[in-house]
Amino acid sequence: MYRHIAYLPGMSGQLPRRLGFAGLVAAGVSSMVGASIYIVPFMVQRNIPGLGLWVLPAFVAASLPALLAAMAYAALSSAMPRAGGSYVFVSRTLHPYWGFIASFSQWFGLSVVIGVVAYLSLPFFGTLARLGGHDALAEALSAGWTRLLLSLALLWSCVAMNILGLRTLQAGMLAMVVLTFALAGIVLVAGLLHSRADYLAALAAAGGPAPPATADAPFAWPAFLQASALLFASYIGFDAIAQAGGEARDPGRTLPRATLATIGGVALFYWLFTAAVYRLVPWTHMAREAQSHDISAPSLLAPLLPAGWTALLSLGAAVALVKDLPAMILSVSRLSFAWSRDGLFPAALTRVHPRHGSPWAAVMLSGAMSTLGVLGSHFAGDVLLGIDIMVVSMLCNFLLVAGALLRIGRRPALAAALTVLRRPATRTAVGIAAGLSLAAFMGFTVWKDLSSAHPHWYFHPTLAWAAVISGASLIFIRQWRRLQSRPPHQRPDFTRLPDE
Repeated sequence: MYRHIAYLPGMSGQLPRRLGFAGLVAAGVSSMVGASIYIVPFMVQRNIPGLGLWVLPAFVAASLPALLAAMAYAALSSAMPRAGGSYVFVSRTLHPYWGFIASFSQWFGLSVVIGVVAYLSLPFFGTLARLGGHDALAEALSAGWTRLLLSLALLWSCVAMNILGLRTLQAGMLAMVVLTFALAGIVLVAGLLHSRADYLAALAAAGGPAPPATADAPFAWPAFLQASALLFASYIGFDAIAQAGGEARDPGRTLPRATLATIGGVALFYWLFTAAVYRLVPWTHMAREAQSHDISAPSLLAPLLPAGWTALLSLGAAVALVKDLPAMILSVSRLSFAWSRDGLFPAALTRVHPRHGSPWAAVMLSGAMSTLGVLGSHFAGDVLLGIDIMVVSMLCNFLLVAGALLRIGRRPALAAALTVLRRPATRTAVGIAAGLSLAAFMGFTVWKDLSSAHPHWYFHPTLAWAAVISGASLIFIRQWRRLQSRPPHQRPDFTRLPDE
C-alpha cells in the first residue's frame, strides 16, 4: 500500500537493545504485582457480600483469560519485537486505526492510573510512620498539600529513572521486585507456621470482637463473575514486556519466555498469598471488618504478628505500589514513541537521549499525562474512576490483540517469524478462546457499569472511555489524512515492521 521508509522526517534516533530476560520479567512483575494483592482479595468481601471462600476459585478463573491474552502477546512479540508492542501487533495485522485505538485507550488509561498510584502510595508510608509513633508525619503524608507535592515528587523521580536509561531502570525494578517478594514472604511463612486457632486466640488477646461463625457461602454465578472481573485487573501489566520489545536482547526468545514466565509466576504467587491469609482469617471476619473500614493483609494479620513484622509487611505493600510507577512509565512511553515513528504523533517524540538511549521526549509526555492523574485524584477525590477506566481500556486492548493473533496469517512474512503458536490451528484456538473469554469479561464489566446509578455520565468508566476513544479517532483521522497527502516515498508501510 505504501512504500517503505526507514525514518520519518524529524526522527532522531533508535532504541538500544539492552533489556535481558531478567529485566523484562522485572518490568512485567513490577507492572502487575502492586498493592492490590494486599487489599483487593480481602476488600472484595465488601464489594460482593457473601462471596466467602469463592474468592480463591475466582482468582483462578480470572487468570484464565489473562493467560490466554499473555499467550497471544508471547506469540506476537516473538514475530514483531518492536517498541509499542500492542500498537505494532494490531496495526500490522488488522489496520492502523485499530492499532491506534487499542493502544491509545491503553496509553490514556495507564497514564491516569500512574498518577493514581503515585497519589495512593503516600498513605502506605503514613502507616509506617504511625507504626513508628510519628503520628504527625503520618497525618501529613495522608492528606493536604504535602501529600499532593510528595506524590508529584515521587512520580517525577520515576520519570527521571526512565530517562536515565535501561541500566538504571532495570537495576531499580529488580531491587524492588526482590524486596516485594521477600516481604510478601512474611504472609506465606505466617500461613505455614500458624493455624486459625492461633489467629483467633491472638485476636481475642488483642481485645478484638469474636468473628461471626464461619459458614460456607453458597455459590452464585453473578457474584462469582463479578469477583472474577474485579480480580482480572490484578493481572493487567504483563503487556509492559511487549511494549519494551524494541529494547529486548534476543527478542524472539526472551520476549515470549518473559511474558509466559511472568504471568505464570504471578498467578501462582497471587493464589498462594491469598490462600495463606484466608487460611488464618475467617472470611466472615473480613466481611464484617470491611463494612466499617478499609482492610488489608497487614491490618488483618496485625493481631497475630509482632509489631516489627507488621511494619515490614506494610513496607512491602508500599514498595509493591511504588514499583508499579517506573514499569508503567516504561510501557506507556513506548506507545507514544511508536505512534511518532509511524507519523501518528509529533515526530519530536521519537527523540532518543544521546547518552542514556531512552526516548526522553515520550517519557516526559507520559509524566505530564500522569501528573493530571495525580491532580485529579487530589482535587476530585475519586481514585477508583481512573482504575475502572484502565480496566475497560485494557480489555479493549486485549480483545484487539487476540484479533491480531487470528489475522497474522494474512501477513506471511510476519507469521513465518513466529516462535510461539506457529501452527495456524493452535493460533486459531488460542485466539478464539482469548477473544470469547475477554469479550465475556468486557460485556459483564460494561453491563455492571451502565446499570449502576451514578449521577453524571463521566462517573461511568465505560462512557468516559468511549469519550476518550472518540477523541482518539479524531486524532487518527486528522493524522491519517496528513499521511495520505505526503509524497509516496514519505508514507509509512503499515504492512511491514518499523526499522530498527
